[in-house]
Amino acid sequence: MSFVAAEHARRPANGLHRARIVAIANQKGGVGKTTTAVNLATALAAVGRRVLVIDLDPQGNATTGLGIRREARAGTSYKLLVGETELESAVLATPVPRLSLVPSSPDLAGAELEVSDRERREFLLSRAVRSRVGSYDDVLIDCPPSLNLLTVNALVAADRVIVPLQCEFYALEGLAQLMETIERVRQALNPRLALEGVLLTMYDRRNNLCEMVAADVRGHFGDKVYDTVIPRNVRISEAPSHGLPVLIYDHRCSGSQAYMQLAGEVLRRGAAESRA
Repeated sequence: MSFVAAEHARRPANGLHRARIVAIANQKGGVGKTTTAVNLATALAAVGRRVLVIDLDPQGNATTGLGIRREARAGTSYKLLVGETELESAVLATPVPRLSLVPSSPDLAGAELEVSDRERREFLLSRAVRSRVGSYDDVLIDCPPSLNLLTVNALVAADRVIVPLQCEFYALEGLAQLMETIERVRQALNPRLALEGVLLTMYDRRNNLCEMVAADVRGHFGDKVYDTVIPRNVRISEAPSHGLPVLIYDHRCSGSQAYMQLAGEVLRRGAAESRA
């Protein structure tokens, strides 16, 4: 099935619609998590998907990477989480057509302590978004680089999880803990949650270690590992400093092409899932 055909296959003919919510998570920093959230969202929007990114990382890199200045962030994911605003008031348009954003706030860093005594605190994000995202096809949640209450909220709100994994020696270190967390959330809090896929990032075909790591990861996770790999690419690194996804900064570069291929793979998997 082609990229565009997969896109149309997921649109229901009867008019009933529910957004597919995907958490992009890894407790390790620097693995390409935010880069994946921004550029996968852009690639999905490029083929006509209506996409929302929720920046749940206090660092706010997805927000700056989509060109949203600090003074424009009236509603934020922090205010959404603690109940100070509703989703519609927090959503901002981005320079990318059909791509919207709930921006981050540094206040998220203290949110865990602030909501620690609230009842069902793991469901704060789910209650705030799940019934309000029907106008979108895809919702991507950019999680912080830790397995804290923010990440748990994202996993409770989500249907699926994408795990970016850097092609390095310690790639699998800590991944077992993340898989255990996903399974605990699935069993105790969110039975619909499942692993969507593992994405190999920062891949250098000239490096034998990358090939070894990729083989190791595929041996562990089988067909849960995407066929697409995200290469090391200087244009990917440059794009955030211009407040642009790499697909807009340089749509011809290898990084942009990889994220377009990933979007096609995500849509094909989603179409297969909806038919199952």
